[in-house]
Amino acid sequence: MARRKPMSEINVVPYIDVMLVLLIIFMATAPLLTQGVIVDLPKAPSQPIDNQEEDPLVISVRADGAIFVNLGIQNADDEGTRVTIYSLADQAGKIIRARPNVPVYVKADHTLEYGLVVDVMTVLQKAGAESVGLITDPPELRDLI
Repeated sequence: MARRKPMSEINVVPYIDVMLVLLIIFMATAPLLTQGVIVDLPKAPSQPIDNQEEDPLVISVRADGAIFVNLGIQNADDEGTRVTIYSLADQAGKIIRARPNVPVYVKADHTLEYGLVVDVMTVLQKAGAESVGLITDPPELRDLI
């Protein structure tokens, strides 16, 4: 009878199976982790918007929920064109397609529900805005003390 030598190789097939199962799990869960509105947050206290900047797209939302599209910081006091949340994607999409690098800002009343502002930002993201900035008023000196 011939004796067989002991096998000194590791069977890696089970490890490959486990690795493939983990890969499938990560591929299935990765899209769930990236949901949400992407906002570029400043790393320092906010600075005033530079007037030299090209005319940005400003979306204003009043306290009553009315939405306005305004192109240009020079016309910031002007309300702009009133739109609905449904027509905002079309209006903003046209502007963003015509000027892909246009800065996009949202100016919303502080008494609004957070969900409405998120809805506006989501529509802008779907319309093609790469990043969306938020316009705020500087705090009063007495509020800081």
